[in-house]
This record gives sequence, C-alpha cells and structure tokens, in this order.
Amino acid sequence: MDPLTMSLTFLVGCLGIFYYFRYSFGHFKRLGLPSASAVPILGSMWPFVFRLTPVVDLLVDAYNKYPEMKYIGFYDFSSPVFVIKDLEVIKSIAVKNFDSFPNHMPVVDPELDEIFANNLFSLQDDKWRQMRNLLTPAFTSSKMKYMFKLMSKCAAKFADHIALEQKDKPGNKEVDMKTILTKYTNDVIATCAFGIDVDTMKDPKNDFYVLGRKATNFDALMSAKFFLMRIAPWLCKLLDVKLMDERVKKFFTSVVGSTVATRDEKGITRPDMIQLMMEARDKNEDLDIRQMTSQAFIFFFGGFDTSSSVMCFAAHEIAVNPEVHERLQAEVDEVFKESHGDPTYEAINSMEYLSAVLNETLRVYPVAPMVDRVCVKEFELPPATPGMKPVTLYPGSRVWFPVYAIQRDPKYYPNPGKFDPERFLGEDKLNVNNSTVYLPFGLGPRMCIGNRFALLECKVLLFHLLARCNLKPSSKTCIPMEFSAKAFAMLPRTGFWLNLEPRRKTYLSPDSQSHS
Repeated sequence: MDPLTMSLTFLVGCLGIFYYFRYSFGHFKRLGLPSASAVPILGSMWPFVFRLTPVVDLLVDAYNKYPEMKYIGFYDFSSPVFVIKDLEVIKSIAVKNFDSFPNHMPVVDPELDEIFANNLFSLQDDKWRQMRNLLTPAFTSSKMKYMFKLMSKCAAKFADHIALEQKDKPGNKEVDMKTILTKYTNDVIATCAFGIDVDTMKDPKNDFYVLGRKATNFDALMSAKFFLMRIAPWLCKLLDVKLMDERVKKFFTSVVGSTVATRDEKGITRPDMIQLMMEARDKNEDLDIRQMTSQAFIFFFGGFDTSSSVMCFAAHEIAVNPEVHERLQAEVDEVFKESHGDPTYEAINSMEYLSAVLNETLRVYPVAPMVDRVCVKEFELPPATPGMKPVTLYPGSRVWFPVYAIQRDPKYYPNPGKFDPERFLGEDKLNVNNSTVYLPFGLGPRMCIGNRFALLECKVLLFHLLARCNLKPSSKTCIPMEFSAKAFAMLPRTGFWLNLEPRRKTYLSPDSQSHS
C-alpha cells in the first residue's frame, strides 16, 4: 500500500472513530436531556475506572446536579442509561409496567461465563420466571425456621471462637471485620445452600472458603476483565477471556454434582435450594448440573460477600455510636435471658431495635448503590420537567434507579448522613416493605429473592456477637466514613477495623445477673 493510500485510510479510520463516539455520546443531547459528563469508551464511568471517585459519588453527583429533573442521562461506558430520580416514575417502571421492564442487564455474555450468565439475576423473560417460581419456595417461613437453626449453630460457634480468641489475645483487640465475617457467611451458605458443614474459623484453608474468596474478590485483574467484558465483549471472545477462575468453576460444579449424587443414592432430603432443584429435575429437563451450579453459586456470591458487607457496616455503626450499642446489647441480653440462652426464630425476628438497626444500615449503606432494568416494549416516560416533551424508550433502552442517592436525599430523610435507627421505630416508622424511598433489595417482581435470608443471617450474627463481645472503634476505624475509590464494591477507605472485647459477664453464664 502506497503512503498516500495509507494516510487516507488512517484519516478515514480516525474520522469514523470520531463520528462514532460523537454519535454515541450525543444520545441525550438529541433528546434535549442533560447528562453526566462522559469521555470516549469509558463514558461517565471514567473517574471510577481510573479509581479517582467511588461509584456512589458519581451517582450522587449526577442525582444532585439537576434537582428539577425527573430523570437524566448517564453513560455506562458507551451505553446510554436513563437515571430515574422521580419516585412515581420508578414505581411505574418497576411495578405498574413491569412487563415492559422485566429484565436486568446481563453481567456478562453467556459465552464468556455461563455460571454468571445463567443465574437467576441474569436470566431473562420466561427463563427468569420459571427459575424464580422454582426457587421462591426456598425462602418461605417454614424454610427460614429450619435455616435459622443452622445459622444459629454457625453464629454461636463463630462468636464463641472470637470471644475466646480475643480473651487470650494480649493487648490490642483489633480485628479486620470483613475477613472474619466472610468466614461466618461462608459457613452459613455452605450448610444452608449446599448441605456441607465447614468450620472456617478453625480451618480457614478449606476449599469452600479459599475458592469462595477467590470468586468474589474483584482485585485489579478481575476488575480489568469485568471492564473489558463490558467495553469489548467481542475482544474477550476472541482472546477467550473468562471472568471466573477455572478452578472455582470446577470446584462448585463438583460440589453440586457430588451433593446431588449422594442425596440421590442415600435418599437424603433437606429443605434447601439444591433439594428444590433436585425435585424440579423431572419437570424441567433443562435443569442440569450446570444450571443448578449457576443458581447455587449466585446464592453463594450474594450471601458470602454482600451479606458480610452489611454486617460490617452494621458493626461499624454500632461501635461508633455508643448509645446504639448500649440499647441493642440490652435488647440482646433481655431476649437471651427470657429464652434461657436458646433464642428461637420468633424471638430474634421480633427484636424491634435489632431490626431498626439493620434497616438503618441498609438505608445508609445499600449494598447495590443502583438497581437497573432493561426495556423490552416501547414505553413513554413523562416529561423530565414541565414544558419538556415525553421521551420514548425502545426495546434495549436501559434505566437505573439511584438507590444510594435516594436513600441519602434530605427530602426523604432529614439529616440523612446521621445513623438513626429511630427512623424505623414507633407509629410513624417507615414501611420498609412498601416504599419507593427504601430500596436496598430493589422493588417489584425482580426484588431480591434472598432478602429474608440475608436479614436473618445478619440478625443471628449480630445477636450472638453482641451477647459475647463489646464492639468498639480501633485506631484504624474509618471515622468519619469515607469510601475507597480503589474498591469495586462500597468499602471504607481504611477497611473494616474494630476492637472486639469479650464481655466479663453475660447471660450465657447461668450465674451472671448483670452484664458489662
């Protein structure tokens, strides 16, 4: 190719790229809508990708920048997204017109990672409805009561281990809460979902925990893979890039396969997720070991990482707010005393202040800072402000509900930065089951299926931990709370560090008549 032809080819290529990005990032301008600032390829996510700004701050900035607008534009890399700020519009999309917005945006392409792509969160349309109907019975009250016993056993064993370890530990009682609480959630998920008994506090090198951490650890390499899959899935297919480590995939597939085979052979039944899927095999031929592994894994992923983060944030706020600590511990002691050291499912579930503390934790620190939906049928959004025209969404259009920003909006929560469980107590308390200003588990039919399980898991842990230990800030505790710009998830800048001090007298001892 001669130099002139090469130069012209290069020029045409540059012009093509220029006009592609100009067109891609002019979507909202053509609609007359304001949008968050964007750069080619990375869109509005560029400060997060370069680890300059936590993703929650990006959403809050976009939410607050145009207070009069019902919705604004945002670029998730090169994809335009409508950030819905108006509560009535959110309810219309998530509930009233659910049939027009039944799906989430898939996390990854099915060809790149089938375990991530075929789980309940990523499944779409009829496949999602079938799997949702199949798994819903796993979270009934009767199943929760059975799982409560397994959780209590894990939590009591965990808290006993911590109290004893801290008692024998000289001087500094500082603990990395994220590390120890993932050990608890690991054991709970292992027994409640997979029917496997492990004790990670005694055996931290068990495969279930080691590979589970590897699967949920979005380090620099994992984050880079994830971003590349979002930006250029075609390139990932070409290079055969996989999100999940092959050892992790093989391990979980093997665990599910061997559990199913053992139960089939020995006639073992347990009221858990795997049992429900086993019972559905005859009715659904597509439900093979790979599908079952996919559902069990996302349950593990959510329970292992997100639940432990909720517990960490709750423990942090309990520790830095002495009045909350004192009141909650008094409620714990009272229930322990009345139940003679063996609290029931009903007793812990009826603890009003414990529920209020967790509800407030999820308000201040929703694990998912935003919730998404994808349009499948033409839908008309109302005008963003009076005088503007309605906007028509077409199949494939994406919307986000900015959960974190809504739950930090002073319009809905006076003094929103203050941790105040009182918001969820008394006659005027917020109804967490029917509110568009409280969305930690989403809204509508695609609301998180495991929310009751996650709340119970957190309640049981905090109950047993506070029965045995006092939670106090340490020299590393992040006060005031600042989120890390380097973490993929919402995490404190300095990590989750607290002092755990074993209590001198507790109601665990029959002769104890007071508590410290």
